[in-house]
Amino acid sequence: MTATISPLSGPSQRPLVIERLVRWYFVTALVYMAISLLGGLIMALQLARHNPLGGLEIFSPGRWRMIHTNAIAYGFIASAFLGMLHWAVPRLTLRPVLSDRLSYFIFGAWQVVVIGTAVGILFGHAQGVEWGETPVWIDPLALAGLALVSINFLAPIFGKSGPLYVSLWYFMAAFVWTFLTYAMGNFLPEYYLPGSGGGALTGLFIHDLVGLFVTPIGWGMMYYFVPIILKKPVWSHGLSLVGFWGLAFFYPLTGIHHFLYTPIPMFLQYGAVISTIAVEFVVLTVIINFFCTIWGSQARELLRSVPLRWFYTGMVFYGVTCFQCALQTTLTFQQIIHFTDWVVGHAHLVMFGVFAFWILGIMTYLFPRLLGRDWYSDTLVEYHYWLSTLGMLVMFTDLTFAGVFQGFSWAALEPWESSIQVSMLFWWIRLLAGLAIIAGQVCFWVNLYKTYQLAARPEATPEFVGAA
Repeated sequence: MTATISPLSGPSQRPLVIERLVRWYFVTALVYMAISLLGGLIMALQLARHNPLGGLEIFSPGRWRMIHTNAIAYGFIASAFLGMLHWAVPRLTLRPVLSDRLSYFIFGAWQVVVIGTAVGILFGHAQGVEWGETPVWIDPLALAGLALVSINFLAPIFGKSGPLYVSLWYFMAAFVWTFLTYAMGNFLPEYYLPGSGGGALTGLFIHDLVGLFVTPIGWGMMYYFVPIILKKPVWSHGLSLVGFWGLAFFYPLTGIHHFLYTPIPMFLQYGAVISTIAVEFVVLTVIINFFCTIWGSQARELLRSVPLRWFYTGMVFYGVTCFQCALQTTLTFQQIIHFTDWVVGHAHLVMFGVFAFWILGIMTYLFPRLLGRDWYSDTLVEYHYWLSTLGMLVMFTDLTFAGVFQGFSWAALEPWESSIQVSMLFWWIRLLAGLAIIAGQVCFWVNLYKTYQLAARPEATPEFVGAA
């Protein structure tokens, strides 16, 4: 599909894709991932009573926990998405972004947002909003940046002639939803709606950040890359539309399930529970669509193509996490698992096991095309996948069981210290699983560095001959 597209577009012969900028976004995303993994490691050591930074207020566990989550969401995922949008949108529209200069400006501004957020958190300027801890002086800049991103990418989409791919539907929705979601979560509770009203909006923000920012861009990327690798269209265009409109209708209502058994009106809590269960059926239609696409003779591609393996493993994890979410948001489950490690395992599975897996699969596919060289080591590519997958599977399973044990310990009115003792073995297993995940990323970073060295020395290895 993309191999036939001219690299130049328009009367001024601008490059269709700014490949250098795609590389920059990917590399900075990997740097932020390393920072996030470091934060996760420090938190895991804290739980195992081996915190290497004990006694240092600026590096206290609470602050590093926020660094851990913000670096993965706004640093790694958002940066990688911006890089992928610069690759995919021009190819889907056959038009470059509105302005190359604006693209470079957004890149620099986004680094200010991410780094400024980290510095503000470390020095105690975080807001009291989960996933919205960005300091108040960062929020206007972040919102302006989101507006510029929308303008830069919507211009080629609106200028496209003919029907739009479903990927572009998801991208357009994400540009609008993300701007509105960020404004809702970072401004309204802070300035206008205190108390339970602000709590309700905070719940919506927590989940809408995942469902209306990360999910539409992630699924949009899957609808773009999977058909390209398989060289065939998705199984059902109709199901792709069901998934899109189902997401648009049900997901915005789910977030209040984070605040069950609170003063928030019960009709909102019940509505959130029903919407969350409905989202599971919506996600099921999307997963069915992709698995029917690869069903039959194409299934062997999962053995040959590591990027496809990343994609479909992430889809399986998405199905698991949505099924788990449909259960855990019921009032019965909440009595046991609320505030336990069950929720922590759920969050890790969706943010790393799903979206990070898709991003890493796309990077595995695109970096050889961006550098003009095959991977330095196919073995390291395999190690990266298997260490990440097994580490994530062990961590998710471990934290899920830890949450059940913790919940029943609290329900039995045992002393708090008893639940800590019960959790200690699970926390050590979590630490080991996290180390496996880190080892997998180290394999990826080493492989990328070696591949870059080969690209810098053209005589060292043959040209990359894969399709664009």
